[in-house]
Amino acid sequence: MAAHRKPRQRSLGGSTARTAATIALAGAATATGFDGTGHAAPPPSPDEVKARVDRLYREAETATEKYDGAREQAGKAQERLNTLRDEAARRTDRLDSARAALGSAAAAQYRNGGIDPAAQLLLSSDPGRYLDDAAFAERAGDRQAAAVRHVRTQMREIALLRGAARVELASLKSRQTELRRQRRTVDRKLDEARRLLSRLTGEERARLMGDGGTGRASRSSGRDLPDWMPPSLATAQAPGARAAAAVAYAYAKLGSPYVWGATGPHAFDCSGLVQAAYRSAGVALPRTTYAQIGAGRRVSRAELRPGDLVFFYSGVSHVGIYVGRGQMIHAPNPSAPVRLAPVDQMPFAGAARVA
Repeated sequence: MAAHRKPRQRSLGGSTARTAATIALAGAATATGFDGTGHAAPPPSPDEVKARVDRLYREAETATEKYDGAREQAGKAQERLNTLRDEAARRTDRLDSARAALGSAAAAQYRNGGIDPAAQLLLSSDPGRYLDDAAFAERAGDRQAAAVRHVRTQMREIALLRGAARVELASLKSRQTELRRQRRTVDRKLDEARRLLSRLTGEERARLMGDGGTGRASRSSGRDLPDWMPPSLATAQAPGARAAAAVAYAYAKLGSPYVWGATGPHAFDCSGLVQAAYRSAGVALPRTTYAQIGAGRRVSRAELRPGDLVFFYSGVSHVGIYVGRGQMIHAPNPSAPVRLAPVDQMPFAGAARVA
């Protein structure tokens, strides 16, 4: 009987063997839990979430100030553009009237014999070029020459106005592009902050963000602060009537919601609250923190009086209204309403007295 031989098993080639070994090792590592890189990172702790949210709020506030500045500049550019367009329209109406008068004079002269150079002006396909012909004024009579010079001046002025309007339109479009860019930045930062906060329990959110993102718990208005400054005392210590009126306005807005880009009367961002408070007192302030710090006389921290503007962070991205006893009223961020808070709650950057 013929012997039955077991079929030879084909050995694995180098590449195939290495692949098989890799798969086996990977499976073993997964089974035993040795491969740490395959595991998801642990969720951030509440304190880590708070730190990230604080940073996002600061970045969003910086972008908000840039948005506010771009919106202010866009508004001014729109006003200048409207003024230029209105003036160009008025000048064009006057030009049309002057050219009509020249046309009437030319028609009368034609009826009396010959065509006047003014008529040639009206019939020309390029009136501007024709008017630039120095010989025209010499051929026309003195009276008509003066009228022609007037028309020529108006045409040049209109051309200048239209050129300026084109420049303002380009500026406006640039500002609007910047507005959209900064708005996207703010929305992105705030959305990320909301996602992070949604990972916390309600109790954790209340504990960490109840202070407006500063790590110190307090109620919405700040009346529970140990150094609570009564409104009557704050206004009495203000350096002037306008500063006192601004302080009174700020107290009246305690508890109002923070809304980025808002200037009142029912919601505010930080610089919007300051601007609205002083607007109520008859003082016009710039829209942004960067401009507001230069709007008055700089004062030291030791010189602070109620009504002074207090600024924070190295980029001067936050502002509040000082009310005395080391306290200020400010609009913190979307996690908290307008409230009283200690000035030393944030890195102090400077102060200004605007009234």
